[in-house]
Amino acid sequence: MATKSEIKVIVFQLKDEEYALEVDYIQSIERMQPVTRIPSTAPYVKGVMNLRGVITPIINLRKRFGINEKEYDEATRILVVSKDQLEIGFIVDGANDVIDIPVEKIERSPEVIGGVETDYIRGVVKLENRLFTMLNLEKIVQ
Repeated sequence: MATKSEIKVIVFQLKDEEYALEVDYIQSIERMQPVTRIPSTAPYVKGVMNLRGVITPIINLRKRFGINEKEYDEATRILVVSKDQLEIGFIVDGANDVIDIPVEKIERSPEVIGGVETDYIRGVVKLENRLFTMLNLEKIVQ
């Protein structure tokens, strides 16, 4: 059982970087599915999909962060997150694993991390030989 000194996160891949989001926000992890385009939305909004009867907006995180897009493949996943009664799907290159991170391991982020705007970043975590970027969900979904 994770204590308050640890948070459980899901680690996912974008390009060659690993990112982490708290599992409390994750509703499900889905395989890539057809997404219906919506005209006049922000370029990073891929569209919407019907997920078990709920119309869910889908955001391409690569595009949101200004990372070059790539073809979807077997590893591509949609992380369905829930925040303030809103469900949103994030397209990611792959969902790696779920781990516990000691809260004291979360360091404030340097000004620029791989080009991702610092607004979207809660901090960075060094764990053994891995480095994760903790995302700030509030800023991403604004």
